[in-house]
Amino acid sequence: MKIVMAIIKPFKLDEVRDALTGIGVQGITVTEVKGYGRQKGHTEIYRGTEYAVSFLPKLKIEVAVPAATADKVVEAIASAAKTGQIGDGKIFVYSIDQALRIRTGESDAEAL
Repeated sequence: MKIVMAIIKPFKLDEVRDALTGIGVQGITVTEVKGYGRQKGHTEIYRGTEYAVSFLPKLKIEVAVPAATADKVVEAIASAAKTGQIGDGKIFVYSIDQALRIRTGESDAEAL
């Protein structure tokens, strides 16, 4: 089992969700986060004053999938989230040692 975690631009959420639904992903977790990468933020002008915005709003998407499906999920997220501009985000894949569905007691692959 794997967790695919992606940091994406907020306006790409619907496209990413549709892409994941299209390949059969049952559920995702979305968290509003802030951060920066190589772009190091940007400056904005508000009421005539310039402000440095160090942390940019992003969304973190987490999807738990069987190991065999992880590459397909990564490809779907990458193609749906890509704008070609700086700050498109990152995707990380890491292993799950154990999973448990609290309601039914199902574990591991059955819990996904």
